[in-house]
Amino acid sequence: MTKMEKPAHFSRRSILKAGGALVVSIGMPVGAETLLSLNQAFAQATPTRPPLVPNQLSSYVAINADGSVSAFFGKMDMGQGLYVSIGQMVAEELDVPFERVTVYMADTRTSVNQGGASGSTGIQNGGRQMRAASAEARRVLVEMAAEKLKLPADQLTVTDGVVHAKSDPSKRATYAELIGGRHFNVELNWNKQIGNALYAPGKAQPKNHKDYKIVGKPIRRADVAPKAFCTEPFVTDVKRPGMVHARMVRPPVAGASIVNVDEGSIRNIPGARVVRENNFLAVVADKEWDAVQALRQLKVQWSNVKPPFVDQAKLYDHIRNAPVRKREEGKTVGNVDEAFKSAARIIEAEYEWPFQSHACMGPACAVVEIASNGHVTCWSGTQKPHFLRDGIARTLGLKQDQVDCIWVVGPGSYGRSDADDCGNDCAVIAKAVGRPVRLQYMRDEGTGWDPKGPASIHRARAAIDAKGNVVAYDYLSKGFSRVDVNTNGSQPRDTLAGHFRGVELRSGDGFNVPSESYVFPNKRMAWETIPPFLDRASPLRSAHLRDPVGPQIHFASESFMDEVAHALGIDPIELRLRHVRDKRDIALIQAARQKSGWDTRPSPRKARPATSSAAAALDTRHATAQGRRLSRRSRSTARPAGSGRRSSPSPTTAARSSIPTALCTPSRATSSRRSAARSGKKSSSTPRT
Repeated sequence: MTKMEKPAHFSRRSILKAGGALVVSIGMPVGAETLLSLNQAFAQATPTRPPLVPNQLSSYVAINADGSVSAFFGKMDMGQGLYVSIGQMVAEELDVPFERVTVYMADTRTSVNQGGASGSTGIQNGGRQMRAASAEARRVLVEMAAEKLKLPADQLTVTDGVVHAKSDPSKRATYAELIGGRHFNVELNWNKQIGNALYAPGKAQPKNHKDYKIVGKPIRRADVAPKAFCTEPFVTDVKRPGMVHARMVRPPVAGASIVNVDEGSIRNIPGARVVRENNFLAVVADKEWDAVQALRQLKVQWSNVKPPFVDQAKLYDHIRNAPVRKREEGKTVGNVDEAFKSAARIIEAEYEWPFQSHACMGPACAVVEIASNGHVTCWSGTQKPHFLRDGIARTLGLKQDQVDCIWVVGPGSYGRSDADDCGNDCAVIAKAVGRPVRLQYMRDEGTGWDPKGPASIHRARAAIDAKGNVVAYDYLSKGFSRVDVNTNGSQPRDTLAGHFRGVELRSGDGFNVPSESYVFPNKRMAWETIPPFLDRASPLRSAHLRDPVGPQIHFASESFMDEVAHALGIDPIELRLRHVRDKRDIALIQAARQKSGWDTRPSPRKARPATSSAAAALDTRHATAQGRRLSRRSRSTARPAGSGRRSSPSPTTAARSSIPTALCTPSRATSSRRSAARSGKKSSSTPRT
């Protein structure tokens, strides 16, 4: 049985009507006798489903007419295996076989907003809620069985979905007999949060991990084979009756606006037409290739504007010199400035990080259908369908319950990709043409116009005393905001549809400092953001790429720890162990050292003579492989504290990466660092090899 249901044509009611059983609601506490005696005519006269709200147990778990379990999960699986893990957690708490649980994910018709895929919270937050809800469902079912069997609840247990007396298994009632095909109507203790923070437990306590029989067991994932054999539908495969195809028309230079559109220029293409609202411009046609041809053939006169971006080679100097729009400091320990004044030695480094495109396997795609009653349904590869639903509702001026969003596997899913932009664009077009619309971005559009991970620089300094101890640490990140557009498409101002249609904008400010726990006598960490190059409809709209700005700030902070270890001539792991206090941190570092076979020694490794020509060849191949991703090109200088003189440079490490920089002067972006060890004599910053 598949564990990866993403049905396109069902409701919660249709799921529970398996075998023809209709759905009624039950309250708590309600016994089985009361439940089973409910009038069938009353059940048929209750066409509406229970409210899909966070404080209702029925929003998370249902027992079907055949006794199988449906779990409604407001997050989605980007490949982590959540179908299995959530199914295991639900099965564990309900005491049913794993094979009897089907997980329905990321569909606004069947689940509440648990945040989508975000922050690696699928298990720690989303799973926690599903575990609590399943435990509560088991408690309610046992109480119902207690009334039916005329036995105290503490004398009952559950085996494979059957509640029975501990002393006499013949005294039994199945989940299907107790509630199969009917809804729970049990109120949970909701914390009034939505998204990742949502938590709504019941009265039941989940199991102790020592009692687990299903969680933790290896179970084959059912979603791998369909992907490998190309049988799983992707969002690009969604089709609706009467559907037309669309393509967006973007300006050739960022910031340009439409002066004139010659709609007659595509008159020879069957069914082709133009959709325009302010600077929002698209073409549609009955056939996809005709839409592509219309995109290429449409004559548009754009305003003459100067490209708003600096040359790539000047990007980091721009960041260094740009005015600070917002600064935020973390908790400061001690007096950092005074510690640096009295330092015997100062080690400092700067790291550069480019704009980064999400560059998914393929460009974003969405399908939007507006029914005759005005209800909107969107199929999207978004990782946050509930937020996309909210964005479409606001974009079209509808109420939230007039829109549904269904997640279907897309070309990629992490960070703030262009999936939400595509869904909102598609909704605007569907409203204009009055037919179902399939919008797929072009490849260059996917990398050119998606929100970008922000470019930034990162500066770190360490003050060393006469005994070689690190007595102060100072860290600063400065760059474009990670929330120039927000983390999801729930607000029109954060989408291309909103930008091109002229909605009021509100750029946010946010970055971060390293999530590390190093302890120094004096410590300061801060971040600063700078204004965007272009505030509206920019190909360099900045948002989080992944682990919001985690890669760049930890690339810098952990590289700097290696720099300090090298400058002090000690092992990098030993340096870290000197400056962590938490027992879990210590255990983690020690475990990594042990399992990696770490060679404890000062950095860098001393040159070792090759023992054979084969070994020499291996070393050469290794060095070549390293050179493809590590380019030794930046400089290291050494000078006495307070001196203005620089010594000759020595090689350091510069990690390079190539990204598309849309509508900028073409050049390769680099992620590099410049380091300087300040002391009375020259010191090298050669990386550990």
